Amino acid sequence: METFESLFETGLKFHGHRCPAMPMGLKAGLAAMKVLGVERAQDKELSVIAETGKEHAAGCFLDGIMTATGCTYGKSNIQKLYYNKMAFTLIDNATGRSVRVSLKPSFFEKALGSPFVQQRKAGVPPQDIDPSIADPLIDNVISLEEDKFLDIGEVKTVEVVKGKGIFEARRCESCGEVTFVNKLRLTPEGKLVCIPCSGYAD
Repeated sequence: METFESLFETGLKFHGHRCPAMPMGLKAGLAAMKVLGVERAQDKELSVIAETGKEHAAGCFLDGIMTATGCTYGKSNIQKLYYNKMAFTLIDNATGRSVRVSLKPSFFEKALGSPFVQQRKAGVPPQDIDPSIADPLIDNVISLEEDKFLDIGEVKTVEVVKGKGIFEARRCESCGEVTFVNKLRLTPEGKLVCIPCSGYAD
């Protein structure tokens, strides 16, 4: 298993800037994995259902979760619900065992009042915030015990629907771009076309 330090460095490179929310997600992801007794996903061994969204403070949390768990959009083993909550459910796809983890409300409320978030509210890009503001907050997150900032739910069993990979593709008969066959649509004229050329929503 990779060390926290190596995952943190990977997370920083992947995420692109230093902020408190990414290591929050990293530690939360690792905590969920520990509860389920699972290793980081190499393929689709795990799934994440994230309750985060967009255009809200601390969305960086999700990059930490992805770094910890190995669940990524490229592997299609992560789903985003856009609830704008700092919470997620980790699922062991082999057993269906799952656990929901969220930030403690009091911890999150306090974090939203931090100097880092105040700088962000003022329009300062995260990469331009002085390290003297960001680094103590990051160090604090790294040093915190899980029970000080995370609510970890009970392990529950959920139904895991396993899909098969699609390996067959054809050229769209309109634009000519190669498209996996499950997303080709048949036009009234009998042509197989991609979704953008079909005019359908999906």
